[in-house]
Amino acid sequence: MTYESQVSFTLDTICPWTYLAKKRLDEALRRFGQSEDAKSTTFVVKYFPYQLSPDAPKEDMNKREWYGKTRYGDSEEKMKMYTTLMTAYGDSAGIKFKFGGTISNTLEAHRVIQYFQEKKGLETADKIINSLYYQFFEDEKSPASDETLLKATADAGIPGDEARAVIEDKSEGLMDVKALIREQASNGIDSIPNVLFEGKKRDFTLVGAKDVEEYEKVLHQIAKESN
Repeated sequence: MTYESQVSFTLDTICPWTYLAKKRLDEALRRFGQSEDAKSTTFVVKYFPYQLSPDAPKEDMNKREWYGKTRYGDSEEKMKMYTTLMTAYGDSAGIKFKFGGTISNTLEAHRVIQYFQEKKGLETADKIINSLYYQFFEDEKSPASDETLLKATADAGIPGDEARAVIEDKSEGLMDVKALIREQASNGIDSIPNVLFEGKKRDFTLVGAKDVEEYEKVLHQIAKESN
């Protein structure tokens, strides 16, 4: 009998490290799927919300200025170090980071992700998240505007009318996503990415963007312990 392990991936759609971690985890899962261990163990990834800046305004702000004020104290040197570092990490994972565009509160993005994850399944949520990451980090789009969310849901194959009804009704699923955000905090999650691998004998938690090989090692360890 095949053992199915849930991977709980906690993220924010404006966190470059969670984008990097997701790319690396996806590659680790791809490699695992080609191994002998894949005959006995499968993994499903479920996404959970976390907000790096829950007090950020809903209105779009200049992304570069926001990073300067909230992360680097308006230090151009620190900002340059950050962009150089993330560009190099991104290149290694197939991400072409750009640092222009706007930034805003991500609650609406999380609301839409969680709503359709529950209604349409994990694969749909995965596609929405991939689109949101690409739009924000590589195409310099707003992280949670209706336009961005409609593009993400379209990329996930959700009919336009169905997606628009949810995106425009700001109350749909709002209480649920807020409860999930509180639940993550009560579980002790205070930084992201946070990736919990559920094993048959024990769980493994990796915090921060780990290398592909480190994710892969955990996948094989869970498979070994599930036999």
